[in-house]
Amino acid sequence: MTTGQKTFNWFNHVFLIALSVLCILPLIHVLAISLSDKTAASAGDVVLWPVHFTWQSYSYVLGKPEFMRAFWITIERVLLGILVNMFLTILLAYPLSKEARVFKYRTAYAWYFVLTILFSGGLIPTYMVVNQTHLIDSIWALIIPGAVPVFNVILLLNFFRGLPKELEEAAFVDGAKQWTVLWRLFVPLSTPALATISLFTIVGHWNSWFDGLIYMNKLEHYPLQSYLQTVIIKTDLAMQSSKDLNSLSQVSERTSKAAQIFMGALPILIIYPFLQRFFVKGIVLGSVKE
Repeated sequence: MTTGQKTFNWFNHVFLIALSVLCILPLIHVLAISLSDKTAASAGDVVLWPVHFTWQSYSYVLGKPEFMRAFWITIERVLLGILVNMFLTILLAYPLSKEARVFKYRTAYAWYFVLTILFSGGLIPTYMVVNQTHLIDSIWALIIPGAVPVFNVILLLNFFRGLPKELEEAAFVDGAKQWTVLWRLFVPLSTPALATISLFTIVGHWNSWFDGLIYMNKLEHYPLQSYLQTVIIKTDLAMQSSKDLNSLSQVSERTSKAAQIFMGALPILIIYPFLQRFFVKGIVLGSVKE
């Protein structure tokens, strides 16, 4: 390696390490606040390490039925969302990955879906469609409007196009039909891409909060992130029960919010390491064509 390449690599490593630290410090700060007592947190004494360590905030959060209800609604949304998104993504990516001589109108369909990335109907027309289809206050209002993530379709169809055509031809020679080739050949060979798309889908559904505010009229139907948004923006003590007010006397508003934020991010932090090994491979494979 030349001196210039070594210098670039050194600066690149320093920059990425600094960027990683900047990303993780806020999370550590929130965790430290959630594990500190109300006096230290209110006084601003907590930085990156808990002061007067206590689990009181987590006991308070886990005892809140509103938080746990929103948590399980989000779990339901993620499970249903990943099933619907992945099924439709696979079904759409497979025919679009074929050449024009095999699927005559492939290019027209591909551009039709790509245009939906650039242009959308807008918030009000989308709400009207959801309302007229009687999905308001239903879990399906959070899933069906985004049931076909076109960006994920593009990633997967490029991956499908990178698979050896000889495998598909051999399957057809053996008497396999398109449906068999898709589910018995293409899907098992596409584990890295499917894992990457699954990660995108899980994070997207888990972090989504705006659609919950729009399509849910009742607080008990809010997913977790929508619920957390209402908690962080405004806490209405008049709506708290006597039990909640008694618990709040042992924790501060700041520590309880920090505990809820950290618990909201924890499932993604747990899942990500298991899918991370597929991430780079799934993005890169199929992206370069000769």
